[in-house]
Amino acid sequence: MLSYPAAIPLSNHTLIRLAELIRARRAERRCRWRRLDASRQALLVLAHLRNGDTYARLAAGFAIGASTAWRYVREATDLLALLADDVHAAVLRAGRLAYAILDGTLIPIDRLADERPYYSGKHRRHGVNVQVLADPAGRLVWASPALPGATHDLTAARTTGLIDALLAAGVKTLADKGYQGAGGSIRTPFKGHRLRPPLSHHQRSVNGAHARIRACGERAVATLKTWKLLTRLRCCPHRATTIVQAILVLQLIEEGRYSG
Repeated sequence: MLSYPAAIPLSNHTLIRLAELIRARRAERRCRWRRLDASRQALLVLAHLRNGDTYARLAAGFAIGASTAWRYVREATDLLALLADDVHAAVLRAGRLAYAILDGTLIPIDRLADERPYYSGKHRRHGVNVQVLADPAGRLVWASPALPGATHDLTAARTTGLIDALLAAGVKTLADKGYQGAGGSIRTPFKGHRLRPPLSHHQRSVNGAHARIRACGERAVATLKTWKLLTRLRCCPHRATTIVQAILVLQLIEEGRYSG
């Protein structure tokens, strides 16, 4: 197999921080020898998550076996996922903001034998539903555990405890029409109905202003999907939560906003 130099659009800071975490875990487990040192393992993991390189390509590039590459990635993602904030810690951070933006996104997955729960009628494809919380600048604050793609956004936000946490903390949150009924401090646009009078000029103006502010939240979703592995997950969907949480931690490290 041919090999070639390639780049990962991340800073050295992220590589160094991940290598430190891996090195600390190895010391904790008293690992005597590994095929790759901590820095090389960190580089391999970032290539997989950010660039979406397959295990076969990573194995060829790092001169290791595909099973070893798989094990290195799984070890690091499990480690990173443990460092992610839970919903209450995330809402506590969101409470310091002027307001937060809530949105849902679908991460495509391969088709499964039991495919119905993962088929999203809205997107007309199979995937997992992830709820994303963003700050007013569109930066990623938190990403929820992954749920089957057939789950409605409001149901997904309730299931992960995000709605209850936001309401309990009184965090002013902007969300789209899919979250109507959440109530409390969660603000959604006016919604028209064919059996009701059309929206007034004032209501349409409010909806337009709401959409312009909420559009910043799309940046957080786009940021999450710059990690190419999330363009289409080819692993078991039950691993999606671990992968998303690991990527969340890495993104916060990359932006210098990780406090762990």
